[in-house]
Parts: sequence; C-alpha cells; structure tokens
Amino acid sequence: MIETNDLSKQFHDFVAVEGVNLSVQSGQILALLGQNGAGKTTTVRMLTALLQPTRGTARVAGYDVAKNGHDVRASVGVLTEHHGLYMRMTAEEYMDFFGQVYNLPASLRKTRTENLLEYFGLAEAARRRIGEYSKGMRQKLALARAMIHEPGVLLLDEPTSAMDPESARLVRDEIARLKSAQRTILLCSHNLTEVELLADKIAIIYRGRILIQGTLDELKRDVLGHPEYVVRFSNPWDAGGLELPEGMEMLTKTPTSFKVRVEAPEESNPILMQRLASLSVPVVAFQEEMRTLEQVYLKVMAAVRGKDYVQ
Repeated sequence: MIETNDLSKQFHDFVAVEGVNLSVQSGQILALLGQNGAGKTTTVRMLTALLQPTRGTARVAGYDVAKNGHDVRASVGVLTEHHGLYMRMTAEEYMDFFGQVYNLPASLRKTRTENLLEYFGLAEAARRRIGEYSKGMRQKLALARAMIHEPGVLLLDEPTSAMDPESARLVRDEIARLKSAQRTILLCSHNLTEVELLADKIAIIYRGRILIQGTLDELKRDVLGHPEYVVRFSNPWDAGGLELPEGMEMLTKTPTSFKVRVEAPEESNPILMQRLASLSVPVVAFQEEMRTLEQVYLKVMAAVRGKDYVQ
C-alpha cells in the first residue's frame, strides 16, 4: 500500500529527506519515529502528493505520487498536528463539507457522517459546535473527517501532540481500532510509548535518513542483543554448579537470583526450567528483563552521534 524507493527531497541546499526506502503492507501500522525536524512531515507531504520528490519514487495505494497526484490524494486520509477544524461548524456540517470536497453524493455523505460519528462516539454531540468540544473529541472528529471518503491509507502526523494523557489515550485507542486488513496506517511520532503500543513496524529517521527499521522485537534483537532473563528463588541457592543449556550465558548471580542471556529462548528456557526442577530449586519467578523502544532509540541515537550509550 505504501512503497518508496530512494525517496528524497531537497530545498535549495538543504536535504530534508535522503534515500528513504519503505514498504508497508495492507493491514500494517508503520511508525516513523524521530525528532522534530528529522524529516517525518516532509515524507508525509510527499506521500500525499503535496510535495514533489527531488529524487526517487513513491507509490501509495498503487498510484505514483509524482504522476498520479489526484488519485493519491483521493486514496489517502490525512491527520496532521494542526488539524484545521472549523470551530463555528457543527460536526455534522463539518463532515458534510468535506464529503462535498470529495464529491460524495448527498445521501452517501449523510450515511457516512452518521456512521463515522457513531463509530467515534460523537453521535450525541453531532449538532454541537466544534468549538465546544474537548481536545480528545476534536482529534477524533479530525480522524472521522480523514475517513469520510473511505481511504485505504491513513497518514497520521503527530496525532496526539500536545494532548492531555486521557485524550491521547482515546485517540490511540481509535487508531488501534482503525487498523484492518484493508487499511494501512503510517504514523509519524516522537512519542515512544505511543509507537510501542501501536506499531507493527518501526522506522527510525534522523536528518532525513532511515537509520534502522523492522518490528519491535527485531529492533530489540539487532540493537540491544539477545534477550536476558532473571530467575529468582524463594530461598538462597548456589547457582555456581548449574549447567546451562547451549546458547545461554550466565551474566550475574546473587544468593537468591541469577541473570542469563539467551540466544534462543524458545529452545533453551524449557531445558533450564527442567534442570532447575530436577534439582528442586525453589523458583518463584522466571521472567524476561524489560527492554523498551526507548532503550533501542537512545542507543541508535547515541551510535549515530558517536557517543557511548548509557542505559
């Protein structure tokens, strides 16, 4: 649904996006993660055919952004940080207006407006002016507007920026609900928690270049190494004589716990548990050490800046 090859954009002597290669399948959420000014918004503008690439190609919903701009714009729904709501309109009037922008017939505009406002929990407030809405309600209305023409691709640029935690959670929940086998979502954000909760794939962009991309598990493995597990006992026990399975490395030991690094947990962990059980070790917990997207991001940023990563 979204495919880019060497996508680049230069403004005079400033390179905003350089050689971006992305591939997003139907039903996936790809998060483009990076600092302000990293090139996320410029990438979205090229994918909506609002900016012409300086070099490279991009196809969205099967259309070339440089050659078929009108078809691209008709196939995508866009939610930007500044969503452009008209505060004096009611939600019904606002949705109907954008339905007309997309040349939808009156009967279809009415049906889709009713269905979308119901879907987003705004039906009871449909005839209230948008200026009376909370931030969360406004953002959900902006999402509804982005879907009035039933696009196959949603491009969401900082959808929860500057929102209070409750409103941000409402919008995140709606984004998760919108994902389907027929709908692809590109989410631009610098909110690590949001990305970790929503994304199927993650791409980290820095100064216009994609540094690394993949699933969260792939990024953790590639950047942080093999997973680590901690085993805790209810009573002191000496783990010094324990024979670890192949592919497992002892990292630390205390009288009531030890930590191991595991190359293939699905193979080695059951063997370790069997050995501990055979020795009647009083195990009370066996859990993976928490490794977050924040750790991945900070280590990648430290590497690209030539600094040591401090966890």
